[in-house]
This record gives sequence, C-alpha cells and structure tokens, in this order.
Amino acid sequence: MLEISDKVREKLKNKHNVSESMIREAFANRQGGFLKDQREKHGTIPPTQWFVSETDNGVKLKVCFIHSNGVIYIKTAYEANSLEQKIYEKYGS
Repeated sequence: MLEISDKVREKLKNKHNVSESMIREAFANRQGGFLKDQREKHGTIPPTQWFVSETDNGVKLKVCFIHSNGVIYIKTAYEANSLEQKIYEKYGS
C-alpha cells in the first residue's frame, strides 16, 4: 500500500512535477534494492530508504520513503541527479 500525505502530494506536484503514477511506475520498474538514507538530518524510525528507477517515459526518479507495517509512506520523489544515479548504480544494484 502506498501513502502520500496531502502536503507531500502538493510538493511533488508543484515543486518536482512528479505524480503518484510516476512513483508507482518507478517502483514497478526498479531493478535494484533499497538504500538507507544515512544522513543524520534525515534520520527516521523506521529508517528512510530510497532508490533510483525510471518511469515508463524514461524519467529517472529518486524515490524516498518509509516502510512501516506493510505501508510505504512517500517522503519525496524527484528527478535524480547524476551523483544520486551513480551512488545507486554502485550500491543499489
């Protein structure tokens, strides 16, 4: 189950131009594992995880989420930059 709060949904739409369907496509098309966000200021319990994957239209998204009790809570999603793509290729594949 995928959950997106109204606040996050607004940020995804207005700041990142990302829709829920794009996030679902990225999950479906993902070929690697999930990485944990190790940055102290982003620490959460349970930990924030992320991955980079393409949408059906070839947009490479970085998707950050928390998985708890069978629910995936989206924190953010946006077009991945080249450094994020390289990190994911090295450690997530």
